[in-house]
Amino acid sequence: MEPVEVAIIGSGFAGICMGIKLRQAGCENFVILEQADRLGGTWRDNTYPGCACDVPSYLYSFSFEQNPRWTRMFAPWDEILAYLEHCADKYGIADKIRYGSDVTEAAYDEATGHWTVTVNGTETVQAQALVSGVGNLHKPKFPEIAGLDSFAGKAFHSSQWDHSDDLTGKRVAVIGTGASAIQFVPRVAEKAAQVDLYQRTPPWITSKPDRAIGSLERSLHARFPAGQRAIRDIIFWGLEARGLGFAGNPRLMKGLELQAKRQLRKQISDPVLREKLTPDYQIGCKRVLISNDYYPALTRDNVDVVTDGIARVTPTGVVTADGVERECDTIVFGTGFEVSGNLTRISILGRDGVDLADAWKQNGIGAHLGITVAGYPNLFLLVGPNTALGHSSMVFMIEAQVRYVMQALDLLRRRNATSVEVREDVQERFVSEVQQDLDGSVWQGGCTSWYLDAQGRNSTIWPDFTLTYWRRTRRLNPTDYVITH
Repeated sequence: MEPVEVAIIGSGFAGICMGIKLRQAGCENFVILEQADRLGGTWRDNTYPGCACDVPSYLYSFSFEQNPRWTRMFAPWDEILAYLEHCADKYGIADKIRYGSDVTEAAYDEATGHWTVTVNGTETVQAQALVSGVGNLHKPKFPEIAGLDSFAGKAFHSSQWDHSDDLTGKRVAVIGTGASAIQFVPRVAEKAAQVDLYQRTPPWITSKPDRAIGSLERSLHARFPAGQRAIRDIIFWGLEARGLGFAGNPRLMKGLELQAKRQLRKQISDPVLREKLTPDYQIGCKRVLISNDYYPALTRDNVDVVTDGIARVTPTGVVTADGVERECDTIVFGTGFEVSGNLTRISILGRDGVDLADAWKQNGIGAHLGITVAGYPNLFLLVGPNTALGHSSMVFMIEAQVRYVMQALDLLRRRNATSVEVREDVQERFVSEVQQDLDGSVWQGGCTSWYLDAQGRNSTIWPDFTLTYWRRTRRLNPTDYVITH
């Protein structure tokens, strides 16, 4: 491949946004490397029944490209995918995406100040700057269960849904009760003969204020975009207010907890089942889920909630710790993703050939503003450490990060520099501030969640308002960086 100014890994929201802003700034010499055969990231991969966003669609879009075509308040996966394809086409970056390009390694050359990006194990791309937009919700997480390989039926993860397996009339074992499971379990329960739902920890669930957006409303949005933007702003500030409990005082979460308990009482009349479904940890410690049909699905005669631990899997079913085997034809894993290790699934070699994975193992996962890492010049992370959210839209965060990266690239160009690298003391100060903010927060509320890394440290969540992050990334401070010529 020809040398480029910027190589972007991934074509989800982050990669698409980065590409659009580069082209708008007049940069044509960039490439988006995508391992799949279609753009979309999470919304390309997750096609399970009932898959939809849990952030209102008005806010789950780029601020510069509102979408008057949403048909629901919480958009289904196919509409989000169509929106991303629309953005790539409208802003002229579709031809910048190179599909079937699996990035396996990226190595920084101190002599040239460029990155050598290895694609598909053999081909290389030279780039002055490397932008990682691989995202968090990408690599499926599977539990380690004895005997799983011996299972005679089909077994698959929710993000790799096997649509050839018609579950009508079948016995289905669902392992996991996270954000994906609460969406697909009601759909599966409608057609399966039996669903055994294996739950380790019950989630907190609140009502989902979903509704259809009719054709008249959509036409009004298309004709009067200011009205749609006003709705977007109202939703933004409403979600931002929830940050008072998430990022401020956990005691303010009590109202949300009461709402969740009220919904549980209303939808689950059986006291035994209700007890199984009642969490024993601070609401918000794990991701708060939204659903109107999950609890009702669990009351169906063909659905059982199993809370005994899984001992092993046999060729014909699942055996729990009490020795009971429940036969099944299909196993579906709703067990989430490998979040903390996902950013380092690619070998990223910085100064002196140090792999980012090794550096983070030694020093802990962290990056300045979740974007730049000391020892890795001209490397920029989108949706990096401690920038995920528990209360608002990641698209807002992505736009803030892309704006910051564009300033760094402009700094390189204006100063005719070889590289820009965050100072180690600046990074350490930021990471320390974030960890201090996390102490005593709702995310330390006595649970084990995917927010935590292998050391039990929260390297995932941004512990403040999204507006605070927007303000901190609004202007890049050149003194925070070492600029090499």
